[in-house]
Amino acid sequence: MSKLANDTRVFKINPQIDVQNVRFNNRYGFNLAGHLYLPLHFDERQTYAAIVISGPFGAVKEQSSGLYAQTLAENGFVTLAFDQSTTGESSGSIRNVASPDIFVEDFSAAVDFIGLQHFVDRERIGALGICGLGSHVLTATSVDVRIKAVATSVMYDMADSMWAGLNHSKTAKQRAIEKQLLAEQRWRDAEKGQPAPGLHELPFTADDQPIEADKLFSEELPADADPVTTEFFNYYRGRAFHPRSINSAAAWTATTPLSYYNFPLQAHIEQISPRPVLIVTGEKAHSRYMAEESYQRLADPKELVIVPGATHTDLYDQSDLIPFAKFTAFFTENLAADK
Repeated sequence: MSKLANDTRVFKINPQIDVQNVRFNNRYGFNLAGHLYLPLHFDERQTYAAIVISGPFGAVKEQSSGLYAQTLAENGFVTLAFDQSTTGESSGSIRNVASPDIFVEDFSAAVDFIGLQHFVDRERIGALGICGLGSHVLTATSVDVRIKAVATSVMYDMADSMWAGLNHSKTAKQRAIEKQLLAEQRWRDAEKGQPAPGLHELPFTADDQPIEADKLFSEELPADADPVTTEFFNYYRGRAFHPRSINSAAAWTATTPLSYYNFPLQAHIEQISPRPVLIVTGEKAHSRYMAEESYQRLADPKELVIVPGATHTDLYDQSDLIPFAKFTAFFTENLAADK
């Protein structure tokens, strides 16, 4: 471990919280970069409950996951915010390619790492996923019983969104067009020997023409941008810009949707039971229906919290809206030493 140097976190930093650069491997050989947060009044002779945290999809640990990790450390937990494989400071010779299997594995690798720390109780490890990594963390928890409690914030099912479109809006015709486009892109990538960047959620015009781009967001917000695009732009290009964040400054590989088409997430989330699940979303979040659909599929014990007035990205960094007291109470109760 090493002390955090050249600090580039984009949220208000609490200087009383000790945070360290760490590295660990997943079972596919990717080396993951994380920030390990130690709780206030940390005593290495004690053992603590711990929480591994990642998300949103395309973000880095210096953004939302770091804020969640710092705040939960303020409330007594050892926390780990980490970059997914191929993103941020984590390894991967091909950059910014997403995989449902590898990203799910990354949560279990984070559990491996944090459970090896002598000051962490292996029987008191939880996990939290934000936005698109919320669907991955539920998938991980369904099979990794070492995760004793799991929470999501503005959970977003990436596989469902890529395949079916937001609010299940993608038509069969558009899906066929997209698969053909991805097939042609694979030929171009194979001929060039490297993948091209592109949009992981391909939009269409009213007459079913795909809209392609090599960056998720341009430097200027289009005058006709819809509210959801505006919301993401204001976070990633505005108040939380980070040069390593895919959503701030780059794009995923154009063929990223292929693996999510074939391997949907959340296939067995009812198997998380009897371990507890907390689903948090915003009243005005465009992703709210995804969180509610997952909640309906989950078995007890489970709880759904809808934050009044909150949009999707409000729950990335607006500390007056993020129900940190609820997250703290959930993990305190369910990762208690006497559970």
